[in-house]
Amino acid sequence: MCCDAVSVMRRPTFRSSKLARTSTWALVGSESLLGRELRDLIAVGHVPVDLKLISEDPEKAGALTEQGGEPALVWGLEEPFMRDAPVVLLAGTAESTLRALDLRVDTPGTIDLTHAAEDHSRSFIRAPFVEPEGFRAPEDAVHSIAHPAAIAIAMVLPRLHARFPVRRSVIHIFEPASERGTPGVEELQQQTVGLLSFKSIPKKIFDAQLSFNMLAQYGEDAPLTLESAELRIERHLATLLSRGAGSNATPAPMPSLRLIQAPVFHGYSLSLWVEFEENPGVEAVESASTDDRIDVRPRDLEPPTAVGFAGQDGVAVGAVAMDRNDPQACWCWLVADNLRLAAENAVAVASQFL
Repeated sequence: MCCDAVSVMRRPTFRSSKLARTSTWALVGSESLLGRELRDLIAVGHVPVDLKLISEDPEKAGALTEQGGEPALVWGLEEPFMRDAPVVLLAGTAESTLRALDLRVDTPGTIDLTHAAEDHSRSFIRAPFVEPEGFRAPEDAVHSIAHPAAIAIAMVLPRLHARFPVRRSVIHIFEPASERGTPGVEELQQQTVGLLSFKSIPKKIFDAQLSFNMLAQYGEDAPLTLESAELRIERHLATLLSRGAGSNATPAPMPSLRLIQAPVFHGYSLSLWVEFEENPGVEAVESASTDDRIDVRPRDLEPPTAVGFAGQDGVAVGAVAMDRNDPQACWCWLVADNLRLAAENAVAVASQFL
């Protein structure tokens, strides 16, 4: 993970009455960015489990690595354990996710962070950070962790709406290269080095110059489109907003979203414009946003940044200001560590199987 900030990381705690290891989970794609985030989170948290590291590359099976400060063996994806593990975390490629689903068939406890299982017949969008108390998914569900940008928005917007009804909102989401995994991070780094040394730049992932640039869409030959990611965020957010409102409340209105590829390695930044039925004022908006997992920076503090918030749990909100041209609206700045937010919610789902 890229992080230039020197800050104290707030580590989530997953409570258990047992101190001994009670279960063994499997992690597919343990060397990916998401895989490493999950490994770190489980190693420093209080989750009473052992972790079997599963490589999607057959040639890496049998290799030795490290997990939680101890030697660990890398296992292959075809191992029988994959079929019977109480929890399998899928954090590798789309191909490895689909292979793992074929191996597990109807086995519960499958948690997908890759979005590759979204079209699976048993796929069920999950985000415990914004789910109502007592919420449970179907027993045979494939738990698809919601897009981190959707989770971040769903953590803040419904809280505002519950206190001060929202009329409408517009959100610009600035996507980091790490959402394209290690290849995206490496391409941005190589593009930057190439431009500064006046050399040709690689364009395999974005099919466009991202370094020192902003992209409203990728090039035609990019393997994934920015529009597809934007639509995924919309789908997941609509699900979370409708689910989080509960049966006795009106959900926050769906915001208008625009996804922009930013030339940053890591961490989401989001600019929120929210128009209320009645103007609550800056201090009231800050107060309404406050939560255990939401770090609200009042006006006398510097607004949060993606670099400064790297490695921290939840989201941070700051730079709250009323719109000078609309007396009913305000602006908010929100940041989140995309890998950490997805990993936290995945571990929260997995902990329900302990």
